[in-house]
Amino acid sequence: MSENGYPLSAGRLSWENLRRRPFRTACLIVVVSILAFTLFGGSILVSSLQNGLDSMSKRFGADLMVVPAGYASKAEAVLLRGEPSFFYFDGALVQQLAETDGIVQASPQCFLTSLSADCCDAPVQLIAFDPATDFVIQPWIAEVRSGGIGEGQLVVGSRITVHADNTIQLFNQYYPVAARLSETATGFDTSIFMTRNTMDFIIDNAHKAGYNFISDKEPEGSISAVMLRLDQDASAKSIAYAIKRDNQNVDVIVSQSILSGIAQALRGLIVYINSFSIVLWIVAVIILTAVFSGSINERKKEFAILRILGATRKRLIRIIVSESSLTGLAGSLAGIAAASLLVFPFSTYIGIKLQLPYIRPGPGGILTLFLFSLVLSFAAGPLAAVYSAFKIGRAETYFTMREGE
Repeated sequence: MSENGYPLSAGRLSWENLRRRPFRTACLIVVVSILAFTLFGGSILVSSLQNGLDSMSKRFGADLMVVPAGYASKAEAVLLRGEPSFFYFDGALVQQLAETDGIVQASPQCFLTSLSADCCDAPVQLIAFDPATDFVIQPWIAEVRSGGIGEGQLVVGSRITVHADNTIQLFNQYYPVAARLSETATGFDTSIFMTRNTMDFIIDNAHKAGYNFISDKEPEGSISAVMLRLDQDASAKSIAYAIKRDNQNVDVIVSQSILSGIAQALRGLIVYINSFSIVLWIVAVIILTAVFSGSINERKKEFAILRILGATRKRLIRIIVSESSLTGLAGSLAGIAAASLLVFPFSTYIGIKLQLPYIRPGPGGILTLFLFSLVLSFAAGPLAAVYSAFKIGRAETYFTMREGE
């Protein structure tokens, strides 16, 4: 019986041994918690990046994007990071591109940027599309709203904040928000979408309020980009080269090239995270094995006394494995909790700093990664204690008690 009157089971003895050696116990828990932190945090990071890439591949929509010459990098910044920008060229190019061999659909978009926080709720990217030809934005809208959007209505990205009455302020005017798009892990999450007629209406209202735009100096019917969908058998690079050859005042962005570059960066990061996690797991097992071996060696006489008092070898092994299991469980839960406090509240910031598409997994995915990280980090403790447990279980009580005499 223990001093509190509880039966001295293997679990109770293990708990008492850990409680009476707080420094050693804390060291064991810290080692396991670091391992669990890395496993869970790294798993969430890898899963979020993979989700982001899958979403971007699904949402990109167009095979090619034609923009004014010299603005390809700014257009990519709009698409990938939502950095507000504006650039214009003659909209007459749309019809020319639509008649090009290998191009199935051509749809124009027009960009406008809210100029400052003084005139608008926030400086954001405004994107207008042509409902008659659009094949990129309207399929997203259809996922959250049937019937599309009417004139004067806006659709906002997942990270745009709207007023309680479902409106947003642009250039000192309030406009109704018809829908909010699901997260895409692209710059579209911080963009506002509308028809071209609605953008013209917003520009007219802004003029009345005293705001002017660079687009006023451009040809009538100016646009910012042309989104192109190609025939299934067409070569994106060949058509991009032909468009650039025939139109010196444009740049052509190949969506597959952007996705391939992101996928390559993502693969490198995933390999690094997985390799680091494997190495850390091995190091953690080695450290825990050394700590348990040292601890068991110091406690030989303690275990010999337990054998004299009637404890079997299996009971001694259970005591040691129970100690490692308790520290493994405590460290695993502590590490996962610490990782959760980092990766969940700051997921948006992490995605921005990495400059890669980042969508956090859903509840089911998080639960799977939680169990995966818990099992792997928890297993490090008992696995490290197995050698020491069987070693002490094979020791002869008489010779153990006589050591040091």
